[in-house]
Amino acid sequence: MTEIREITEGETKLGARALLELRPRWESVDAIVDVIDTRLRPQGYRLMGAFDGTTDEALSVLGYRETFMSAWGRHLYVDDLSTLPEARGRGYGDALIAWVKDEARRLGCESVQLDSGVNANRAAAHRLYMRNHFAITSHHFTYEV
Repeated sequence: MTEIREITEGETKLGARALLELRPRWESVDAIVDVIDTRLRPQGYRLMGAFDGTTDEALSVLGYRETFMSAWGRHLYVDDLSTLPEARGRGYGDALIAWVKDEARRLGCESVQLDSGVNANRAAAHRLYMRNHFAITSHHFTYEV
C-alpha cells in the first residue's frame, strides 16, 4: 500500500535520489538536499513522498508551494514531480497528483499549476498530466543571461 507523507527538513535525503532523476544539474544527494533545505524551504517549498513500506526511501516525490499570482490567483505550484526509474508505472505519480489536487481543494486554491519540459524524454510525464486532467494552457518562455 502506498503511503503519501511529507518529507520534512532533516529528512530530505529520503527523496533526494528521486529528485536527482528530474534535476541532475545538482549532481549529488548532498547538493540537492542543500538546495531544498536552505533555498527552497524558506520560500515555502514542501516535499511530499510516496513510500511503499519496503524501504525508507521515497519512490516518488512531489515538491510544491502555495502561492498567488495575477494570472492564476491562489494556487499550488508543482516545482518537482519525479519517480525513481525502477518504480515507474506503479501509480506513485498518480497518487501524488491526487494528493496535491486534494490539498489544493483543502486550502481553497483555484488550481494546481506546473510546467513541464518538452523534450522527447518527457512524453511519459506528459501522459501522466493529461491522464490526470491537466490542460496545456500556455507556453513558457525563457531567456538565459
